Amino acid sequence: MKQSLAAFAALVPIFALILLGYCLRRYRIVPDEFWAPMEKLTYFIFFPLLLLDNLSKANLGDLSVLPMALALMSAILAVTLGLYLLRRRLNLAGPAFSSVFQGSVRPNTFVGLAAASALFGVPGVTLFAIGLASVVPLVNVLCVVVLSRYGTGQSNGPSVKAAVFGILRNPIILGVAAGALLNLSGIGKPPVIGPICEILGAAATPLGLLAVGAGLDIPAVRSAGRALLQSSAIKLLIVPGLTALFCAVYGVHGLTLTIAVLFNALPAAASSYVLARQMGGDSSLMAGLITAQTVLALPSIPFALMMFG
Repeated sequence: MKQSLAAFAALVPIFALILLGYCLRRYRIVPDEFWAPMEKLTYFIFFPLLLLDNLSKANLGDLSVLPMALALMSAILAVTLGLYLLRRRLNLAGPAFSSVFQGSVRPNTFVGLAAASALFGVPGVTLFAIGLASVVPLVNVLCVVVLSRYGTGQSNGPSVKAAVFGILRNPIILGVAAGALLNLSGIGKPPVIGPICEILGAAATPLGLLAVGAGLDIPAVRSAGRALLQSSAIKLLIVPGLTALFCAVYGVHGLTLTIAVLFNALPAAASSYVLARQMGGDSSLMAGLITAQTVLALPSIPFALMMFG
């Protein structure tokens, strides 16, 4: 219980920044035109540099990299199979099902990075980066496949082939790969360039959290209905529980287990809304799921860590 309360206390500042972002957008304290370029700058520059900086100087030799990656991916694949088998019983139209699917598997990496850093420092961020490298490619492809099958089809979204090639250009994956290469090659954190990466990377967490808050859509929650409960229960409770189960199967324990559970206990990513809109998913439902899960994550993440981590 003490650990759960400590986790809750550590997460409060993170969600305070999310609330600040919502208020800044809601009350037009900054122009609406500010948010899109700021989020793009964070996603394409600050976030990758933060991952590069942390991985370049981390001690990777003591980490259960492959077992953790397998546990994370196994949990995602198990939920994917379960949702497919239960699709008719969920009684959802195709576009709504695609949004529930995204809301069940796609993690908000901004929230996760901040939580890993606040709770566990540099070792937590390093393990979180490993989770990104393993889960992001898998989830991106799965979401495109599901939306291609169950979306309305009246869209210009990416094909599965384009999604695969997009992974190779994903700035998060590139940041992780560059940091791991510097680490494994023995170069480590390079002089001059390394401190620059550290300074710029420090901007990723606060700006990313503000962007998460700015994207919240409270009215969309009211119309989400039963699908909101289904998706939130899967994403915030069932997926982390399955992750802990697979961690036991693959022999993952300690901090690695905790970060794996944290990673798969994160709320749905804001990028899910963009993909739903592009590929004929239920974008209004997606907005409601993202907002509700982000709010619920403050109590649910400490609960998941207490129960499974």
